[in-house]
Amino acid sequence: MEHESQSNLHEEPASNAAISPASDSEPVPAFESPFTRQPKPPERHFAEWVFLGSDGLRAGWSIALLLILFILIGGALGFLISFLHFNPGTGHVTVRTAFLGEFSALVALIGAASIVALIERRSLLDFNLSGPRGTAKFFSGAAAGFLALSALVGALGAGGWLRFGSVALSGTDIAKYAALWGLTFLFVGLFEEGAFRCYLQFTLTRGINFWWALAIQALVCVTLILRNKGTAAWGIYTILLLGLLPCLMLHVKRTAHSNFWQAAWVSSTLFGFIHVGNNGENWIGVFAAAVIGFVFCVSIRLTGSAWWAIGCHAGWDWAETYFYGTADSGMVAPGHYLSTSPFGNTFWSGGADGPEGSILVLAAILLLLIALLVIYRPRQKALPQLGSEQA
Repeated sequence: MEHESQSNLHEEPASNAAISPASDSEPVPAFESPFTRQPKPPERHFAEWVFLGSDGLRAGWSIALLLILFILIGGALGFLISFLHFNPGTGHVTVRTAFLGEFSALVALIGAASIVALIERRSLLDFNLSGPRGTAKFFSGAAAGFLALSALVGALGAGGWLRFGSVALSGTDIAKYAALWGLTFLFVGLFEEGAFRCYLQFTLTRGINFWWALAIQALVCVTLILRNKGTAAWGIYTILLLGLLPCLMLHVKRTAHSNFWQAAWVSSTLFGFIHVGNNGENWIGVFAAAVIGFVFCVSIRLTGSAWWAIGCHAGWDWAETYFYGTADSGMVAPGHYLSTSPFGNTFWSGGADGPEGSILVLAAILLLLIALLVIYRPRQKALPQLGSEQA
């Protein structure tokens, strides 16, 4: 009996532990007060889902809204300029007509983008215009654009595909037209880069994937076929095919920042597309416009803003139109400093398209890309030295 009672005493703690409600393996759930419960997120209506995404107004609606506002504001400005007889409307391109046209387009773009930014609760600088040392990057780009175009003109001259004439201006006209064309092409750089590399690139990046990009490219091709743009359209078909496989691989591998490169593919193609209708444009010129548009997208990734691209665009056009007096996308403008004329095979000289229509333009664009990669290459952080003290 004594042995049995002792065994019962030894077994009692185990029995108590087995029925204990406070065991470690099964914790008692804490009391949940109705005041501590998280409210359920409100259900989104279908109309709200159609127009709004995780980043605010969906990219497609944002672009459509900007286009509508741009057309309305631009139309009002055009009517005002015509009503006040600021533009004589002779039908010929002059520095005055070019100045007013580019200035009106820029004002319309700024007005439309400001309204869209207000609706999206953004700043205009959010459209790839923020970042440090914007002024320095602008002038660096302007110098790069002038030097790259000068290298292209020099190569054409050395090959006998471009002939130089006499100086077309003298006296105060040199400074006068240099300043007027300088302002005009500043407006060109601000407008075209503002539209494609600032607003469009930023907006597409936040709302595009490979399939949307491919759909837009297909729509562009169908438009070109229906408009029967001839051989110039092959510049667009070429950039489309070149970007197809890389963008598909980025999509399949889910690479970081792939949406930026999908957007760059689309915005560059669209930039080439707007050049198809220029007088004297050939397929090389259209392709070159799309390629340099892509290089400008690369500059945004490397420099953090579009200011280098704006400066490069303005410097290139100013050198081409004013300083060397060559055709710019088929247009020879009055008031240029030097006189030049193409000679020989159009494939090499560019013909009526100008230096941008020469196959050598691709080498000049490559120089710009190399300059970007050398000057603004990503700086790797210094690795910690071996044997350094641990924090």
